[in-house]
Amino acid sequence: MAGGWRAPAQAGGMLLALLGWVSSCVTTFVPLWKSLNLDLNELEVWSMGLWQVCIAQEEGVVECRPHGSFLALPPELRVSRLLMCLSNGLGLLGCGLAAAGTEGWTPCRDRPGLRRRLLLAGGAVLGAAAVATLAPVSWVAYNTVLDFWDDTVPDIVPRWEFGEATFLGWFAGAFLAAGGLLLACSARPAAPPTPPAPACRRPPSTRGLAGGHHPHPKNADLVI
Repeated sequence: MAGGWRAPAQAGGMLLALLGWVSSCVTTFVPLWKSLNLDLNELEVWSMGLWQVCIAQEEGVVECRPHGSFLALPPELRVSRLLMCLSNGLGLLGCGLAAAGTEGWTPCRDRPGLRRRLLLAGGAVLGAAAVATLAPVSWVAYNTVLDFWDDTVPDIVPRWEFGEATFLGWFAGAFLAAGGLLLACSARPAAPPTPPAPACRRPPSTRGLAGGHHPHPKNADLVI
């Protein structure tokens, strides 16, 4: 059946896109971008996010304090705030556009051209959301690695390490990119059906001509 793969591809793309968007929103607001274990006080675990710093104690008490001034933050955290908020908005917009172009959306069922454009636009917006998610997460992870292996810092000073939100952000970007790619591929127009091959016709028989019989009398035969 031609085009039978479109509905499963669109359903899978929407599922991946929604999963990526939810993961991106969680990554934006959880304070788990970096974690810090203090050797002097193993009962406390510090964690940092884009909006606040939290201290988890062994008794289960978690105390969080928001960051001070926005301008006092490191450059990667300031840019990450903006890009992650942009990613959340683009992800929601991309999911809405792509959902309106799927085969299950009845208002556009009789307009295949509009559905194709909506799917392409939704896939492109979801791809932009994936880039806006992967860029800040990778930037923060890169700076975390540089700070961890900085030889100028004494070994006694604790180092920040990757938090759970870093890995969640990478998965979110991958889900958004895969969902947008599936939705964009499902917008490819269906190939026209191949016409059947024409039946072979036998040429008219020429046995009469070969035997010397003419279909029409000669002019001499008409003279009386």
